[in-house]
Parts: sequence; structure tokens; C-alpha cells
Amino acid sequence: MKITKIDVMLLEGEGNPSWRPIVCRIYTDEGIYGDGEAAIAYAVGAPAAYGMVKDLGKMIIGMDPLDNEVIWDIMYRNTFWGQNGGAIVFSGISALDIALWDIKAKYFGVPLYKLLGGKKRSKLRTYASQLQFGWSDHYEIAAKTEDYVANAKKAVAEGYDAIKIDFFMFNKDGERFQNDLESVTLLKPYYVNLIEERLSAVREAIGPDVDIIMENHSFLDTNSAIQLGLIAQKYKIFFFEEPNTPTPKTTKFICDKLQMPIAHGERIYSRWEFAPYFENQSVQLIQPDIGNCGGVTEAKKICDMAHVYDISVQAHVCASPISTAVALHLEAVIPNFCIHEHHVFNLHQYNKNFGKYDLQPVNGYFNVPETPGIGNELSDLCFEQYIEKTTIK
Repeated sequence: MKITKIDVMLLEGEGNPSWRPIVCRIYTDEGIYGDGEAAIAYAVGAPAAYGMVKDLGKMIIGMDPLDNEVIWDIMYRNTFWGQNGGAIVFSGISALDIALWDIKAKYFGVPLYKLLGGKKRSKLRTYASQLQFGWSDHYEIAAKTEDYVANAKKAVAEGYDAIKIDFFMFNKDGERFQNDLESVTLLKPYYVNLIEERLSAVREAIGPDVDIIMENHSFLDTNSAIQLGLIAQKYKIFFFEEPNTPTPKTTKFICDKLQMPIAHGERIYSRWEFAPYFENQSVQLIQPDIGNCGGVTEAKKICDMAHVYDISVQAHVCASPISTAVALHLEAVIPNFCIHEHHVFNLHQYNKNFGKYDLQPVNGYFNVPETPGIGNELSDLCFEQYIEKTTIK
């Protein structure tokens, strides 16, 4: 079997031009195809990731798609920028690698989890993610304390026993704090008290039996992250996600000052970058994004390395339905799985439209797809409506 051509698309969410998934489909001479994604769908960088998938795709035309390890090593070592690369290089590698695993599982007629060693669980505990953006089929901003409470109660009513909120994204006027603060050093009491007000209200509303994950999107520096952490840990935080810019030493400093688990991973790429966090025990949970850490091939190795150090895993999932599907398979097989992330954007129709199937959890648990491959594929819409599309032969 040989790779004959690759379609690469830069998409755009209808009504949300800031949502730009980068996806690909690899075709073979035996009629089997596979879909993948470079998970740089939000913020800046999507056009760069699109270009990277195109460049890497040219290297693998004519190769056997079942030789995924051989292909991965070529993309990593024969590109110069691959070794010690960052988000764009690794997202490009990831998109093609995911598509190759989709092909491989379809070739053998099994769900992806079979090729990864077999599933240890059929249902995955799932949390409602990023409730500062609401919890509905459209984008909302949580500004008032009652907004945070309402969103949390809505998710819990749907059966979730874990939620995640960035309490420090919007001020009381609904404007981002990035525009409100002159720096991110030690915070004035106003900001610390505001976050505690929101957190305290949410905890009281949902009770002691629902986990709260505190997101921070690396907005703060080490000292201000500790400020918030010392307040937050009183409310039994499940884990503190991206408290600061991820570096092994500053993360270790935060970890040593707080009494709750620290999580990082969506901005850490490859096993080489994760290794120092394992070695210094600065994180208790990692969040590798399969769509930008190196694909299934690399993510499985990262998770296995984490297991050696008793570090738990929650795949970072904030992209199209392709990323959701592949994450479920990886999380089903690894022994150190903790919980699955269900981002509020997965409730928005513009994002659902990119997948053939609408995979959604029930009562806070996801079922693992059982169809051959990753369990989802790109919808026809992806091939009809896009910002850019390139076919590589």
C-alpha cells in the first residue's frame, strides 16, 4: 500500500472567523483514507500550521502508510526544524501521523485502541471545560459572579461531576484581564478577592462532590500564580492548569509552594520537552495535545513516560471533532488516564459541522468509538467550504 495524495484544508468556523481548524486527509492506492488534524485551531498560527502540513506531506507521498514510525522519524529528523521543534512543526507532524493511524486501523478493520494495546475502559469520565465561555451552543462571556454559578450548575445538571473554569480571564465588565492589567506580577487585593468571590460562589453552588479544575492559560507569572493558588486550594481544587508559562524550574517552584496538583502540557511538545517535568516532579498531571505534540505515535510515548513517574494524563482537546475522537482512543488504553476534556466549543454547531459524527458524552461520560479507525472523519463540508485547500500528489 502506498500514499497517493493528501488533501490539506484550512477551515473557518461559520460565524466565528477566529476558529480555524487545520485538517488533512491521506489517500492510498488501496482506497483507504485517513483523517488528521494540526491542533492550532485558535489564537494565532493556523496558516503556519497549514503550510507545515503541506511541506511535510510532500515528503511522504509514495511511502507505505503502515510504516508510521518510519514516517514519523523522517518528518522529525529530515526537516532540520523538526528536532527540538515547537508548536508549528509538531502540529504538522501530528496531523499526518493521526491520519496514518486512522488508515492503519481501517486497514486491519479495528478501532484505533486495538492497535494501541486494547482498551482498559469503555467509558471515560469527562469534565465540562472552559465555563467562562458559557455552557451552551453559542459563545458567552462570564463576567458577573452569578454567570459563573449559572454555567457551573447547568453543567452539573447535565451529569458532569467535574468542571473547569478560568476565573481570571474576564473582568466584571466582560473585558479580558490582559487589557486590564499593566503587568502580571504580584496582584492587588482587588484581583485576588474577585477570583475568590467567583470560586467560592461556584463551590457553594455545586457542593463538595463536584471537582473544580482551575484554568489559568499561563496568564500569570510564578509569584501571582502562587497568590491565586494559595487562595484556591482552600476550595479543594482538582488541579491547577497552566498556572504560568511552562518551564520546568518555575513549575517546580509553584508546585513546592502549593498543596494541589499542577497540570501543564498543551504548550509542551515531544517527549524531550516533557522529560524535565517528569524528572523534577513538578507536574502531577500532563495534558499533551495529540494534534500538536507529535500525533498518536508521540503522545503514546509521552504518556508511557509519565506513567513511570506516577503522573496522570488528560489529553488536551480544543479543536475539531477529529481531535476529540483520537483522544478518546488514547485515553482508553493508557493506565494513567485521569479524565477527558470536553470543551464548550464542541457544543457549537460550527465546530460540530466539521465532523461526520457528533460525538458527545452522556451524563458526564464518553463512550469509546468502536468503528474501524479513529471513529470519526471529516464531513463533506470540509471539502466544500474552506479558507484554503491544497492537494499534494
